[in-house]
Amino acid sequence: MAKSKYKKANKSLGLFAVFALATGTTLSSGFFLLPSFATQLAGPAVILAYLIAGLLLIPPMLSKIELGTAMPRSGGAYYFLDRSLGPMVGTVGGLGIWLALLLKTAFALVGMGAYIQLFLPSGADESLYTVIAIGLVIFFGGLNMLGAKKTTSFQIILVVSLLCLLAWFLCAGTLKIEPKNLDNFFGSGPKDIFATAGMVFISYVGVTKVISVAGEIKNPERNLPLGLFLAIGTAVVVYVVGLLVMIGVSGTEAVSFTNGETNLTPASTVAADITGSNVGLYIMATAAIFAFLSVANAGILSASRYPLAMSRDHLLPPSLRKVDSKGTPILGIAVSAALITLIILFLDPLKIAKLASAFQLLMFSLLCLSVVVMRETKLDSYDPGYRAPFYPWLQIFGAIACIWIIFIMGWLPVLFSLGVIAVGVFWYFFYARSRVDRYGAIYHVFERLGRKRFAALDTELREILKEKGLRAHDPFDEIVAKARVIDAAHGSTFEDITTLAAEELAALLPVTAENLSEGFLHGTKVGATPVTGGVALPHLRLPCIEQSIMVVARSKDGLVIDVGDVFGGHHEEQSIHAIFFLISPEDDPSQHLRLLAQLAGHVDKEGFMAKWLSANTNQEMKEILLRDDRFLSIRLEKTSSTESLIGLPIKSLSFPEECLVALIHRRGHMVVPRGSTLLEENDQLTVIGDERGIRSLKEQFGTTTFED
Repeated sequence: MAKSKYKKANKSLGLFAVFALATGTTLSSGFFLLPSFATQLAGPAVILAYLIAGLLLIPPMLSKIELGTAMPRSGGAYYFLDRSLGPMVGTVGGLGIWLALLLKTAFALVGMGAYIQLFLPSGADESLYTVIAIGLVIFFGGLNMLGAKKTTSFQIILVVSLLCLLAWFLCAGTLKIEPKNLDNFFGSGPKDIFATAGMVFISYVGVTKVISVAGEIKNPERNLPLGLFLAIGTAVVVYVVGLLVMIGVSGTEAVSFTNGETNLTPASTVAADITGSNVGLYIMATAAIFAFLSVANAGILSASRYPLAMSRDHLLPPSLRKVDSKGTPILGIAVSAALITLIILFLDPLKIAKLASAFQLLMFSLLCLSVVVMRETKLDSYDPGYRAPFYPWLQIFGAIACIWIIFIMGWLPVLFSLGVIAVGVFWYFFYARSRVDRYGAIYHVFERLGRKRFAALDTELREILKEKGLRAHDPFDEIVAKARVIDAAHGSTFEDITTLAAEELAALLPVTAENLSEGFLHGTKVGATPVTGGVALPHLRLPCIEQSIMVVARSKDGLVIDVGDVFGGHHEEQSIHAIFFLISPEDDPSQHLRLLAQLAGHVDKEGFMAKWLSANTNQEMKEILLRDDRFLSIRLEKTSSTESLIGLPIKSLSFPEECLVALIHRRGHMVVPRGSTLLEENDQLTVIGDERGIRSLKEQFGTTTFED
């Protein structure tokens, strides 16, 4: 229950923001620039090559979603590789993916030059385009320093504008397709088609870059997979239908070349053919600028999170781990922007961006392997909100297919990938190795049956669980509402309270009080009971129960508890004032940990202990633990808004669908409500539900204070 030593990133990104970021980093060069080069290799079958590349992305994308919902941390793929395969692979992956993303972003900015040329007088100095690109780097770097929320607001505007223009292109172009332009569709052989698929693979990888800011996504277990599914679906449709329109309207020759040179503005060329004038040319040039701006914006946002995450793990200098009051990595953004500027000034981003596609394939292969490793650790704290289907066959196929495509592309991509690996390994052994003392999850796979078990990763995952919070179906509020309460008498011991709690629980479970008491005390003795800040969380998992149950205890005087460590060694006496005895079903360890994490989160809140000790009633103690927006206290009284409820059975109440009466306090006793239970005057109801339903009931009935 220790507080994180790093400042939490603000969770400001919703579903549409995830979609906008993922789509914005995808629909750029893959549509507006690369079709020229891809068509030269594959002819009309370039349409199939883009489809293959999109399908090839599915296994690693699903794997990244699983890892992202289990470990929503800034750093994305780096963090997953580091925690699963160890810091050496994490170093290689982090540096490599950061480099590839920087190259892709630089490529997008330089690619704008070809479309900006359409708006400039003929003969304009080509160096002007470089100046514009560098100016955009500075602009987007400054924008990202304002924080992710402001950045994504701008991103949404760009993506919506882009999608509207692309929709016009696809709809208008489809009506003017000439079937003869698609003749000799399979003129290129399978090897050329798959090699082209590998080259254009970089067109899709942006869809997963939003996972690098997973720590800033609201409800990542829902918004992350749904946003990425929407983004990849949009990208596949735009690329496949877009290439069909390009080739079907203008033919492969016009898409590939103009005046004997590679056509760097194929989309505008085809749009001019669609409209029969330069109107279409300028429309798609505008769309291209929106697309490249979007990539640059989202690219800098994502790229800056890699040095932040790696620095926090001591793989890069400590200065890169600093964030401002908004959680924004200022130096990470500055360094990323500076490197993009150097790439624009001194390198040919087109060729290197193609090679970056090969390294992305290698990283995606390792990410598929990461899922296998994480699942095989059997860690209860590995709790993804989304699990990739067809395990492990989907991951095995994804890992092999990605490596195979690299070799199909030729030896240059292979050598480039090996070169980046060599740099990463060198940096790890000569800088990072002496600064890290952790192991990846793969350690657990080999040590699972051994005498010891490395606990650092498990501890980190438990901290993540606390930050992620509950899932929608977790019955935390119901458990708290129905919990028995013990207010310890003066002079009571921890053992006394444990016995009383065990007796309360045994009355509701097919387990003896003696066995429960022994289990709680043993857990405390061996260090399995979290104890901190005057609070203890004894907990058990039992095979004989279907739902979790809890007893809450308070000691105003304080109880002395003897706490052991997990290795059965050192013991420490602590004084505690709050004890939460939690029992959960054995077959759902992840939910058990989420419930414990939620309790720990309440305990960590400022002022918890003061409120706990000053609570006058049992119900007030429960209310401290309940989420303010998920429960309501109602007292039934005549001459009030609640009078209409008196005399009604529970089943007749017209409460919102997601709200239920969890408990009734009646004349000093607790009544467990059933559908037939009749409500009486002066009943005090504890109602729990979702935010919208509780808000509606508060507007209708108001709130009341409970009295025991």
